Amino acid sequence: MAEYKLAVTTGSMKYAGTMDHIYATLIGTEGQSERTELDKIGFDFLTDSTRTYTIKPKSSLGNLLLLQLEKDPFLFLPENQWFCSKIVVTAPEGELLFPCYRWISRGELVELRGGKAKKSFEDVHPMLIEHREKDIMTRKNLYKWVGICAACLHNSFVYIMQKMSLNSYFGFTFCRWEITDEKIPHHLHYKHVSELPAEVQFSMTREDEIEYTKKNGDMNDIFCFQKTTISEYVAEHWKDDDFFGYQFLNGTNPTGIKKCSKLPSNFPVTDEMVKPFLAAGCSLKKEIKKGNIFICDNKIMDKIPTRMYGEEPLQMPASMCLLYLNPENKLMPIAIQLNQQPSEQNPIFLPSDSEPDWLLAKIFVKSAHALEFESVDHLLGTHFMAEIFTVAALRNFHPVHPLYKLLIPHFEYTLHINTLSRINLFGPEGILNNVCTLGYEGTKELVRRGFAQITYSSLCLPDNIAARGLESIPNYYYRDDGLKLWNIINRFISFSKNDYMNKMMEHFYPSDADVSKDAELQGWIQEVFTHGFLGNKHSGIPSDFTNVKDLVKFLTMVIFTVTAQHAALNNGQFDYLAWVLNGSLLLRKPPPTTKGQSILETILETAPNIGETVKFATLFLILSEKYSDMVLLGAYPDERFDGPEPKQIIQEFQAELSCLSEAIQTRNAELEIPYTYLNPTQIENSITI
Repeated sequence: MAEYKLAVTTGSMKYAGTMDHIYATLIGTEGQSERTELDKIGFDFLTDSTRTYTIKPKSSLGNLLLLQLEKDPFLFLPENQWFCSKIVVTAPEGELLFPCYRWISRGELVELRGGKAKKSFEDVHPMLIEHREKDIMTRKNLYKWVGICAACLHNSFVYIMQKMSLNSYFGFTFCRWEITDEKIPHHLHYKHVSELPAEVQFSMTREDEIEYTKKNGDMNDIFCFQKTTISEYVAEHWKDDDFFGYQFLNGTNPTGIKKCSKLPSNFPVTDEMVKPFLAAGCSLKKEIKKGNIFICDNKIMDKIPTRMYGEEPLQMPASMCLLYLNPENKLMPIAIQLNQQPSEQNPIFLPSDSEPDWLLAKIFVKSAHALEFESVDHLLGTHFMAEIFTVAALRNFHPVHPLYKLLIPHFEYTLHINTLSRINLFGPEGILNNVCTLGYEGTKELVRRGFAQITYSSLCLPDNIAARGLESIPNYYYRDDGLKLWNIINRFISFSKNDYMNKMMEHFYPSDADVSKDAELQGWIQEVFTHGFLGNKHSGIPSDFTNVKDLVKFLTMVIFTVTAQHAALNNGQFDYLAWVLNGSLLLRKPPPTTKGQSILETILETAPNIGETVKFATLFLILSEKYSDMVLLGAYPDERFDGPEPKQIIQEFQAELSCLSEAIQTRNAELEIPYTYLNPTQIENSITI
């Protein structure tokens, strides 16, 4: 009689264990075992525990192919899902890892494959081929694409009753979208987080900690209890011109400026205007030629819809700001025009203007910059991009596929947080509609405009930096740390015969032919192209892969986007935006049209009121918080790969990240304003908040 030992590990997160009955069935090339209950004396499936069970079929099962798990109720206890991490089976033929890492509910039949990564064309046994095809079909029914509603604000009572379901999260109310908007990427079809499959939902630990943070953040005296070193620095220096310029390089949105090689025709700044702010003997033309002039052009805001505030519509001008890199290597604003078309009612503001005039002009620039950052760079450029990659992966990769094993840790919780983000930020009753300048229609239009500008190059950091002409500007720590991270990630997965050992893609794709004939890989990128970028060839996003080199670059971009790029844009929100005038999402008064009319009272009337300020600070606190179940970049706690080579590659990746972290900490010790957001110890392995 053959004997099989099953070492069953239950997850460590809150409520991972279960009292229910668990049954296992082993299926091999020579037959299958009986359905056997995994039961020993005492409690079997406690949180963060491993227990070993024995299955004794009448004869050897041959090479193990599948392991089936089932969960039945214990007495009359209510449903409690079980999180199974992994099962290691010791068989007469050797030891085999069966990764699971998912929640299992009553009545489910879960079939697990062995841990060795295999592409679809590498499966030869008919049972495995059938199982693989069936699993992918099930996934495509479980995860479906749908577009964002273009008409959610229809004022018909019938429409509202039929098409909208109101819910609440973080204290904000939101709706459910159903109609496709073909100017915005498609997304997952589920309308509420409670409908999501358990494998992509938040852990109970994460839910509880978010709720705790929200309750603490609701206090009006939030600023007395919630402070950081940077937030205190911002409160003290937000008026300073050099700090204003610094934030375009290392603040919440470090991708919003570019080198100005030619002054735009609609921004008629003269040498006479700015000469007092340039180095002695310099002219604007000479400084442009030297590469010392930069521009932040918020033209994306031109004629953008805004919401009503009382009985008047709010205004969000499409500002333009010229910045000068002075001999002290400080980036200083030297001219601001608040609308795109020059006129007597649209003066160019200068540092020599009255303090209220100049300060108010900078406030409007930072507000437009913050709104574009939140909706386009942060939400669309990281969250929605991540959802595209995630949904396409879940629909096309079997869990045994090497790219599923590589990428799925970088997609954890993304669908849960995105379902919340899409509705608590975009819904007709959400925060962007009721507190921000643009409101629902304006934010939706801003996302459309931003999506039209996204390209493959803009998502690839080295290409993005070069396109904006910022390769050599000093004190650009986002660029410096980001490029090092990009290269580390690229080496982690790269195809290079010069490396002393194989890297990830060389290990799994030894030739270009392996890439071309991988049907699951081709299905993934085709859906990314079709549903994520709406089949737009001008975006530069590939629709297929024909070689390893192109695959490596794309995977580098994906992992960088959902880890480093999101950290750079997300983690500093409370630091830089909790002091509301440093980048307010709401300005209550229109921009000035003449000089000399603004006073301190004008600025106070333009700023959000106390209640609005607290709402913003609470939101930024939640978005910037670190949670106890956070998984850092490079940490792969789930044992998905079976075999020494991938594990060794991961260890080398972790070692490189550790060296970079030490270098960043050493540099930061010498800086007045440390740049920490791209320190690997601060970067989460996926978009979870």
